[in-house]
Amino acid sequence: MTKATSLCPIPENEAQRLQAVRSYQVLDTPPEVDFDTLTRMATQIFNAPAAEIGLMDSERLWFKSQIGMGLPQLDRQIAFCAHAIMCPDALLIVEDLLEDPRFRDNPLVVNPPYLRFYAGAPLIDPHGFVLGTLAVVDIKPRTFSVAQRNMLRDLSTLVITALESRRRAALLSELALTDPLTGLANRIQFERTLTSEIAHARRTDEPFSVFFLDLDGFKDVNDTYGHAVGDEVLQEIARRMAQQIRAEDLLARLGGDEFGLFMREGQGAPANALASRLAEAIAAPLTLPSGETLQMGISIGISAYTDDIDSVATLINRADQAMYEVKRGR
Repeated sequence: MTKATSLCPIPENEAQRLQAVRSYQVLDTPPEVDFDTLTRMATQIFNAPAAEIGLMDSERLWFKSQIGMGLPQLDRQIAFCAHAIMCPDALLIVEDLLEDPRFRDNPLVVNPPYLRFYAGAPLIDPHGFVLGTLAVVDIKPRTFSVAQRNMLRDLSTLVITALESRRRAALLSELALTDPLTGLANRIQFERTLTSEIAHARRTDEPFSVFFLDLDGFKDVNDTYGHAVGDEVLQEIARRMAQQIRAEDLLARLGGDEFGLFMREGQGAPANALASRLAEAIAAPLTLPSGETLQMGISIGISAYTDDIDSVATLINRADQAMYEVKRGR
């Protein structure tokens, strides 16, 4: 990243603006055809050697897409776009960067690539926050007609449309893989993870374990207190279990009062220790909205991955069988 030589302007709503940028979860993601198409269109429409879609992070301008820039990002202090985001309602057109006191000493102007022209359109989200810019640059001074300015605005609108579509798709994907009651992973996500981890274990011989967990006596909770209270109990149980696992593990609600847990790099004693912690956390008294207290129990079956496991179904079935053996032994 090229280092800065001077300070750049900061919007008054910078904290909220940064929150808006990061809400799209797009920073540092790989190239995507929707955005690369738009930068390619920009270079062709404006006959420019370079174009970029840049998102302004706290200390950098990160390029979601770029053609002709040769860099993945720029230090915010020297990014022309740092000035463009200051005026959301206007384009920033600099017909000769050497003639503008804000930019004539900029490293990108006085050193390679010796830029002389900049045209940037702010990328404004539906709430009015400026996320970054769509910009074109050139190594020679230029003028920009009214028609070209309007086209740059239109392209910036298409960038926002692509960002919004991307966010909606990510949200739908997340909803499809999440249990709506507890916020945990659902069975689909759990089985996808196991499929991936089985393939990984076959290549690397890294151990892992799968837990099958079933609450004891949960039907009595629903029958005695109603399903609304039962849902609250499930949410609290899920919260307690989530506090006991590591970030690299995956806890899922498989349905009803059944849960699954994937434990990376854990078999034998570590897996048994985790099972003990889970049972202890769940056994702590639980206070109902009525003031009454419950004490729940859980049965846990564990299946360690071995080379003879040929499918996710086999792995889950072994953990399920181990759980029922625990239940029968009580």
